[in-house]
Amino acid sequence: MNQENPMQIILAVDDTPTNIDVVKGVLSHDYVIQAAVSGRMALKIIEKKRPDLILLDIMMPEMDGYEVCRMIKADPTIADIPIIFLTAKAEAEDEARGLELGAVDYITKPISPAILKGRIKTHLELKLSRDHLRRQNEQLEERVIERTRQMEELQDVTMVAMGSLAEARDPETGNHIRRTQHYVKLLALHLKSHPRFCHFLSPENITSLFKSAPLHDIGKVGVPDHILLKPGPLTAAEFEEMKKHTNYGRDAIAAAEKSITQTEDFLFFAKEIAYSHQEKWDGSGYPEGLKGDEIPISARLMAVADVYDALISRRVYKPPFSHQKAVTIIREGKGSHFDPDMVEGFLEIADDFQAVAQEYADSEVA
Repeated sequence: MNQENPMQIILAVDDTPTNIDVVKGVLSHDYVIQAAVSGRMALKIIEKKRPDLILLDIMMPEMDGYEVCRMIKADPTIADIPIIFLTAKAEAEDEARGLELGAVDYITKPISPAILKGRIKTHLELKLSRDHLRRQNEQLEERVIERTRQMEELQDVTMVAMGSLAEARDPETGNHIRRTQHYVKLLALHLKSHPRFCHFLSPENITSLFKSAPLHDIGKVGVPDHILLKPGPLTAAEFEEMKKHTNYGRDAIAAAEKSITQTEDFLFFAKEIAYSHQEKWDGSGYPEGLKGDEIPISARLMAVADVYDALISRRVYKPPFSHQKAVTIIREGKGSHFDPDMVEGFLEIADDFQAVAQEYADSEVA
């Protein structure tokens, strides 16, 4: 808006009607003038129809102008309305107090029409500029939020697609990566307040773990079919070759990281998971035989999720086990295969694991 726009509204607040008549005489050709003869009346008017600017007297009965200003500035829905004190109080400390309360200007009576018009025009134009900048910032923020959402969706789809490269070679794994992704999130959320894990399981890290989980077996793309799809037990040599999938996965993700300028947490966790989710709590796992807390928390979470899903799913070497049998096997692995506290957490939410398994079920998931 500009000064010529008749829709701009000035609220004049003064307990002396003659003073309001003077304001109307100076401004009514350029603005719509509303009038209030008390602070309470002014607040009621503002509730019904928001003015563009307020001219506010200080010396009024019941509620003085300072209190009216304080109440307006305390309400975030109207705090941005410019307030100009228009008063007979001419002391410097009076003006300082008014400006400290949030007024944009302080004009002393008697009124100079030119000064009053000039100050009002300036502050309305400043408010217009602020409002325009705020709208631009809001629009920019909305675009950034939308772009970030699109990038996160693309990121999620890319992770699942990359994880599916490994699973596509084994048609019996079906929705394995989707299920394990949700198992990891469930267990992480359940353990986020646990004293051993609360330092790590922040909301941001849990989100990154969810994104990275689909890459846990990406290294299987490097395992020959005759080993990956073998229906019977692997020979010692074949098992050594199978174990290399942890290295293949870590190295593939590390190579992808080199193409970006800033390391992403989800790729960092993806490397940990791909490389270390076959480690066991007692040190009997691979590839490094890590033991206990030497194993990254991300990999320990995935170990529970991956084994549970492998147990309830058909594999080339076994039929699917029931949920109860899978729970029993994981319970028996407490302190040997799995982190004991993670097993306790899993047992407390085992029904939630089963619900995920049913939601993303393959034809022969138990």
